[in-house]
Amino acid sequence: MRRGLATAALALACAAGQAGPAAPEEHRRTPDQTFLTFPEWYLVHSPAEYAAYLQVGAPPSAFPLFAHIGQFWQGYAAVNREIEKYPFNGGYHLMVMVIGTSTTVEYALKGVYEHTVGRLAEATRTGAAPVPEERFAAAYAQAYVDFIRVEPWYKFDFASQLKALWSELPLRGENLLRRWERRFALTSELLVKEGYARLIKLGTQSIYDAPKPVTAVLLSKAPQPDAAHADFAALPGDASRGVLATIPRYEGFTAYSRWLAAQGIDFREVAGNDGEIVVSLLAPLGQPLPASARRLFTQAVITQPGRERVVLAVPVAGLGALLREVDARAGVTVEHVYDF
Repeated sequence: MRRGLATAALALACAAGQAGPAAPEEHRRTPDQTFLTFPEWYLVHSPAEYAAYLQVGAPPSAFPLFAHIGQFWQGYAAVNREIEKYPFNGGYHLMVMVIGTSTTVEYALKGVYEHTVGRLAEATRTGAAPVPEERFAAAYAQAYVDFIRVEPWYKFDFASQLKALWSELPLRGENLLRRWERRFALTSELLVKEGYARLIKLGTQSIYDAPKPVTAVLLSKAPQPDAAHADFAALPGDASRGVLATIPRYEGFTAYSRWLAAQGIDFREVAGNDGEIVVSLLAPLGQPLPASARRLFTQAVITQPGRERVVLAVPVAGLGALLREVDARAGVTVEHVYDF
């Protein structure tokens, strides 16, 4: 999601194309970034699984935090094998290492705590209904996930969550031991994350330029406009090559890609690239793969037995067909299309 070391990699990516990329230079990104965005987005998928887990009242002490640490590093190792042919993208690797290491420390400490103090306090709770602090934790987890789907995590307002915890929840009631244990755990987490977010924000602003919020795409034809996808914007370009436009990045790229594919539109280029793009699906175990896709690796969705994350690489030209095929399959969903 950052521009860096672009010139050499783009030269390799464009060598086979006589006319070069259709995207303007400021919209071009290196072909390795579709792979490198997976570990970054895993740190959205993991909190999303945790939030969904809490929504049904499941015990926090049973969430597989240590297994999620393993999945992050497994995914990072897998994509590293795929990008060996490209120039080393030092800035992006540094960012992934920073967020991966900090998440590993966070999950390890939280896992140890939940398996000891958390589990003991959990056992003291009477009744099946969650205590107010547990309901607060579930709402906070979901709000955090909703936010980081579209914005960097360090921009989340942890301080306002901390204020709400202490100002909106009653201090008295039943199950005081569990309630105060949860209040302690939440307060500690929110304080640490608020402080760390401020440090990361300063570091990010000093190292990286602000990323573009849109991605340039070259399409086989123009879509039928609708109010729900008002951020589609046409760009001037050679009409004989296709329709050049911009669509939102990050979570929006997945939604807009599916919208375009549903209209029978195919992609010819994404961010100046016409090679492979990475897509992840959530599917039942052993689900047959689309013939046009190359399996990179799979990961179990541990809190949903019988389902797995299937990470694929598909040619940009085949992305539309893949999305149409998946949307027509029962029980299979597109989790994310990993923009460059």
